[in-house]
Amino acid sequence: MEQLVRSGLMPDSFMGPGDDIKAQALLIWDMIKAPLVVPLLRVAVVVCLMVSLMLFCERVYMSIVIVLVKLFGRKPDKRYKFEPFRDDVESGNSDYPHVLIQIPMFNEREVYKMSIGAACKLSWPSDRVVIQVLDDSTDHTVKQMVQIECQKWANKGINIRYQVRDNRKGYKSGALKDGLTHQYVKDCEYVAIFDADFQPDPDFLLRSIPYLSLNPEIALVQARWVFVNSDECMLTRMQEMSLDYHFTVEQEVGSSTHAFFGFNGTAGVWRIAAINEAGGWKDRTTVEDMDLAVRAGLRGWKFLYLGDLQVKSELPSTFQAFRFQQHRWSCGPANLFRKMFMEIIRNKTVTWYKKVYVIYNFFLIRKIIAHIITFSFYCLIIPATCWIPEVVIPKWGAVYIPVIITVLNAAGTPRSMHLLMFWILFENVMSLHRTKATLIGLFETGRANEWVVTEKLGDATKKSPRKAPKRPRFRLGSRLHMLELGVSAYLFGSACYDYSYGNTRFFIYLYIQSMAFLIMGCGYVGTIVPSS
Repeated sequence: MEQLVRSGLMPDSFMGPGDDIKAQALLIWDMIKAPLVVPLLRVAVVVCLMVSLMLFCERVYMSIVIVLVKLFGRKPDKRYKFEPFRDDVESGNSDYPHVLIQIPMFNEREVYKMSIGAACKLSWPSDRVVIQVLDDSTDHTVKQMVQIECQKWANKGINIRYQVRDNRKGYKSGALKDGLTHQYVKDCEYVAIFDADFQPDPDFLLRSIPYLSLNPEIALVQARWVFVNSDECMLTRMQEMSLDYHFTVEQEVGSSTHAFFGFNGTAGVWRIAAINEAGGWKDRTTVEDMDLAVRAGLRGWKFLYLGDLQVKSELPSTFQAFRFQQHRWSCGPANLFRKMFMEIIRNKTVTWYKKVYVIYNFFLIRKIIAHIITFSFYCLIIPATCWIPEVVIPKWGAVYIPVIITVLNAAGTPRSMHLLMFWILFENVMSLHRTKATLIGLFETGRANEWVVTEKLGDATKKSPRKAPKRPRFRLGSRLHMLELGVSAYLFGSACYDYSYGNTRFFIYLYIQSMAFLIMGCGYVGTIVPSS
């Protein structure tokens, strides 16, 4: 230290016995604040404002497209040929194409009966449909239960096949790929995929297959998800708001403007020829559905979203299951973008306009930037300006743009508009988890290829056990989320400082947001399922 004082890099006040550590820390802060911290924070604010504008323009663009679609009545049956199948006495069922139904499963104790039953009740000639239950369960009891259920429907004359593998290579994509290799599938032209918690209505195939049959350029017909347990708890209500926007706006816009969007992995019907032409199912990321959709889209195939064709499904109601799902949904697209960026650039089949849409709108804005900017700006940069009043965020960037974006996002679920404030707080907290997963996917580190099946509870939470359940043991690692708690402390400290010394009034938002981080960091959200 003496050498630093002599060289003039550090003032004399650092020398001498009984140095006040606090005073020295403040002095160091004063030395680096003006030349280093303030300029860096200003640059960060400018970058965040620019990215926020990009996100704002994307939301406004999609809203305009939706309004135009509604005004000009660009319904699917107006854009594509559609004619329902009719029974013919002379030709019999020969006009109906062969369809394969795939139901991938993994230890689905609570919901397997619902999905198998719904698939077996689909209205389609029995000699023109094959139901394939792809069971990768590791629980032998569950395996036996699923096999018995399949046999029950087979005894009723349903053409249902129970398939198992020796290993779980490729997870869901591996199971779907293996299912297409069986000899009895060779005659099938289309494959409908339903996850274990999805329950299609009997007319699902009658309303979707004609679009594929009469329009050879269409590779995929995607239905909308609706949720049987959206009112179960606040966690499921928040998910409903986010997913309703995804389906009513993002999927509709992609379908109407570019005939391209991401396959949701279930509640959709694929043309098997398109799957084969695109290279089949691949397990290089945790979003095999999006991977296939992008590859098929780059080969010129068109996708159609049917918003009025709805399939009942279940939302994850436990916080742990939801976090695993969001990690996969955030990490996977970022990892896929890393692996397909140059392939998209070099593609010569689709127009440059569509390539820009896939890279900028589909991947960058919605799958990467949206997560990172939400956490960086609203949970890091804004509270940082409370400590450094020299950096000012304009009101349009801190208030007006976020409010407009939020209202546009929430418009997909009008019945939940009164929960808008809770949804904002919830999404900001989850942006930390999603940002971490996005960065893991972009840099392909650690848990980039981690696959955890989303837990489905079915009616488990509604059943009344005869015995009082045992109280679950408190496990520090599984219940507490330290990153969220750390951000909570940072926001609370920033709020206190702004309340005491600032004049931005950000403390109102920061106090509330810090409490949201604290509550979710302690795991007090969603359904708590006790151990039996």
